Amino acid sequence: MAHVPVPVLRPCGDSAVSVELGEGIDLAVNRRVHALGRALAARSHPGIVALSPAYRSLFVEYDPRRCSFEELALLVEEAAQLPDLAAARGAEVEIPVCYGGVLGPDLEEVAAFHGLDPARVAELHAAPVYHVYLVGFTPGFPYLGGLDPRLHTPRRATPRERVAAGSVGIADRQTGIYPIESPGGWQLIGRTPLRLFDLGREPPFLVPAGARLRFLPISREEYDRLAGA
Repeated sequence: MAHVPVPVLRPCGDSAVSVELGEGIDLAVNRRVHALGRALAARSHPGIVALSPAYRSLFVEYDPRRCSFEELALLVEEAAQLPDLAAARGAEVEIPVCYGGVLGPDLEEVAAFHGLDPARVAELHAAPVYHVYLVGFTPGFPYLGGLDPRLHTPRRATPRERVAAGSVGIADRQTGIYPIESPGGWQLIGRTPLRLFDLGREPPFLVPAGARLRFLPISREEYDRLAGA
């Protein structure tokens, strides 16, 4: 029987706890974080207020009037022992991306940094099925793991004051998508016409934490058509 790590519960005040399931940025650990979140959510316990996954831990907010710390610890312990927790997979989301040009102004610089052709950079970037470790920084920003090591690129020396919504970027060993216009220092290699964050949509996040994500290269004409330009 495979070894199942014991969750470590660290109280955060009197109404929250951080459930730690491992160390570092690790795919197996993060999958257990999301699976534990789904398992706890499925219980629909009235005392659990919110579940927020991070790289290696799950932040659980609870109402101490409806759920004691001891009861919550028992719920976590039971959910963490589910036999399929380690093998859990999230849903897969496809994101069309137009690489390079004005939509990906750093593509050529990234290509030059690695001694590659820009088209090869786009090809390598679109090849993997990425794992969404967590969503944060801005509403709906997915931090994606699984970037090809040949594309690991330092952040820009000088961040941009404005990065357009939908921009796809690389920073060190990760890639991600800016869901809204914001400042940013990631290397921008393309842009998707899809809206990742929309308060008028339910759920508002197009890419949930724990999901798998695949990029689909598209032409500038297809980008304009999907964007409604």
